[in-house]
Amino acid sequence: MRFKAKKVKSILVSQPPPINKNNPYRDLAQRLKLKIDFRPFIHIEGANAKSFRLQKINLPDFHGVIFTSRFAIDHFFRICKEIRFNVPSTMMYFCVSEAAAFYLQNHITYRKRKIFVSKDKIIGLVPLIQKHSEAKFLLPSSNTLQPAIPRLLNKGGVDYTRAILYRTVSSDLSDLESVYYDILVFFSPSGIKSLLENFSTFKQNDTRIAAFGTTTCGAVEDANLRLDIQAPNPNAQSMTMALENYIKVVNKK
Repeated sequence: MRFKAKKVKSILVSQPPPINKNNPYRDLAQRLKLKIDFRPFIHIEGANAKSFRLQKINLPDFHGVIFTSRFAIDHFFRICKEIRFNVPSTMMYFCVSEAAAFYLQNHITYRKRKIFVSKDKIIGLVPLIQKHSEAKFLLPSSNTLQPAIPRLLNKGGVDYTRAILYRTVSSDLSDLESVYYDILVFFSPSGIKSLLENFSTFKQNDTRIAAFGTTTCGAVEDANLRLDIQAPNPNAQSMTMALENYIKVVNKK
């Protein structure tokens, strides 16, 4: 540790509270006698039909849709409804995970459609898409997109068009201006962006920052903030495990 860390008593997780009351954060709070609060630092705003049309995308031109998240699924079908486009039954759906494919059931009759599922996120999805070399694909996304996704699609020679159907927007956190937490937990670069947009004079001082994933960790360092807790790591695959390992060390002092 690069500075003398104070004991941890409070944590703010920059996500909505878990739906299930029996969750790892609750267990962590009880075991280590911590105060753990949840507050989303970002929220999603859907693009309207006018902004979609300005992208000059003609939906009938596409044979398949590449889904990288549940948000992409919801906003694709929302836009289709708003512009009165009836998605043909021949449309193919390529999903980065089984969870995303299962979620499709909220919008389509699952058994009657062509659905392809990756076993290894976007890396595993590209070979499935390449089997349909003559097809054109739509990639619904937000204004922020993991660089690895277009890079792998381009490398694989996939004929795709990106459609920005929703935006990740910083939430208003002004009510937290005078509130202090020992640890702030982030899961995306957008969360870091929101922190700095809401508190332009933010100084880290004794506040510890925990980040999940390489892109989030990179965003912390790019913002010239101190990264104290990184997950996953060789000793902790989850954020709660990484938090527990860190807290047990500093709280012993």
